[in-house]
Amino acid sequence: MIGTFSLDQLRVFAAIAETGSFSAAGRKLDRAQSAISQSVATLEAMQGVTLFDRSGHRPVLTDTGKVLLAQARAVLSSAARFEAVAAGNREGLEAELAIAIDPLVPSAPLIETLRALNEAFPHIPISFSTEGLGGGLRRLRSRFADLAICLLLPTVPRDVMAIPLIQADMVAVVASTHPLGSLDRPAGHADLEQYIQLVLTDPVDTDGPDYGLTSSAPWRFVDLARRMDFLLAGLGWCRMPMHLICGHITNGRLVRLELADDVRGPDAPLTIYAAHLSDRVPGRAGRWLLDDIKRRLAT
Repeated sequence: MIGTFSLDQLRVFAAIAETGSFSAAGRKLDRAQSAISQSVATLEAMQGVTLFDRSGHRPVLTDTGKVLLAQARAVLSSAARFEAVAAGNREGLEAELAIAIDPLVPSAPLIETLRALNEAFPHIPISFSTEGLGGGLRRLRSRFADLAICLLLPTVPRDVMAIPLIQADMVAVVASTHPLGSLDRPAGHADLEQYIQLVLTDPVDTDGPDYGLTSSAPWRFVDLARRMDFLLAGLGWCRMPMHLICGHITNGRLVRLELADDVRGPDAPLTIYAAHLSDRVPGRAGRWLLDDIKRRLAT
């Protein structure tokens, strides 16, 4: 029972509205027509409303019935999700899946994986958080995330299980309008240090290591998209993953910087991992997601 009515009464109410008659609803629910009539009459009496006009050959929803039918369907749908989540949990399926995602992760394969995940497990609520540098690991350790798709710098921590997914090629770029954009030779340390370098930083561990820092006057960002805005506006140079900037290079808004040997090192690819805490093994949906996104990124 829910208050003064039952889910079964709502099912009968919805079945009559959908089939157009008491007898058809009885056939759909495999019940006698008298039981159908009694169920909906009891619901009307308990709620003090008239759901159907019975004066004609077929029952017709009243104005009140039309409004309450939408509410009944919403209650039945919510109850079905409740039952599905409970049944899934009995079979090792998570009640909810929380994912922390690094903005360096390519969007297209991630979207397709999550679309497929929703089709495979439609009743699992999924929550996302887009994290800056170091944020994915913090989400895992605080147990606000079940999985993180992120960088793990400088190495994979001992309390984390991590699957390498993809290598993100980091390319030094600058706006075509920037003075460095017209440099006709490899840029060395002396060239770069006089200009602003747009650096991603950990918003919490501000004393952490600086990866690839060259300029003596860096501007620090925790938001990759905001840094991209400043880069395109010609306010500095930085290293960016190739999949995020290839379109801007093609249309001429950005140009690649050829770096001299003294500053070339950090162009090495960064590894993006799918990670979870060693003592918090993903359930069926989490394992499915890991397998699927690994397959998509590999191709």
